Amino acid sequence: MNGASMSVSASVKPPRQVLDSIYAFPPNRSTLGGTAYLVTPSIVEKSAEKGAGLRTSNPSANLLIDCPAWNEAYADFLLERGGVRWLVVTHRGGSSQVKEWQQRLECEVVVQEQEAYLLPGVEVSEFRDRYSFNPGQYALWTPGHSPGSACVYTPQYGGVLFTGRHLLPNRQGQSVPLRLSKTFHWPRQLRSVQRLQTAFSPETLSHICPGASIGFLRGQATIQQAYDQLQAIDLAGLRQVPAGP
Repeated sequence: MNGASMSVSASVKPPRQVLDSIYAFPPNRSTLGGTAYLVTPSIVEKSAEKGAGLRTSNPSANLLIDCPAWNEAYADFLLERGGVRWLVVTHRGGSSQVKEWQQRLECEVVVQEQEAYLLPGVEVSEFRDRYSFNPGQYALWTPGHSPGSACVYTPQYGGVLFTGRHLLPNRQGQSVPLRLSKTFHWPRQLRSVQRLQTAFSPETLSHICPGASIGFLRGQATIQQAYDQLQAIDLAGLRQVPAGP
């Protein structure tokens, strides 16, 4: 899809519209190439008074997943689309200038309780296992990559799972967990993958939006056939994988 329109200088690459109401920001150097996402409500409801009339959800319910690079162009982009109600940090490496984002956007910062201490001076809403946003939309604790690693799910478009660095595309564009030298707890990460495998169905999961390594998608906006991709992860084989660099 086309990049979203922005009145910015040529030096700032605009966010990319990956689905009608979901935007991906360019990789953020401050989060080691992490990709942040904006999820705007796309629920269109029939008005009870007008029958055929339509209304959309309140734009103040926008959700920002991880931190884009800090600049005024991206702040204006977010504010032009109704601002941000929640900024959720999916893992310890997904935060960059969170305090500045919170002050600029006046948003609620959501983080899993084990990583809240990494954001001193920031007002945070901690959660243990699950945190709900809009109806059907939630963050789910998936520890392993880091102690407080989490995925974010939205039911739009047949179900979209934002995996942070819990699941990333490999060189073949397949969604997999990666065992790195900085991986907090590999067996726990695989248990988190197993939890996701049992949490969804073909009807509730269609897309995965990874939080990094999007170059391996080779131009694709999302990892499609997400349920099949998730089920294809060979947990038994991965248990024998040595730590990588």
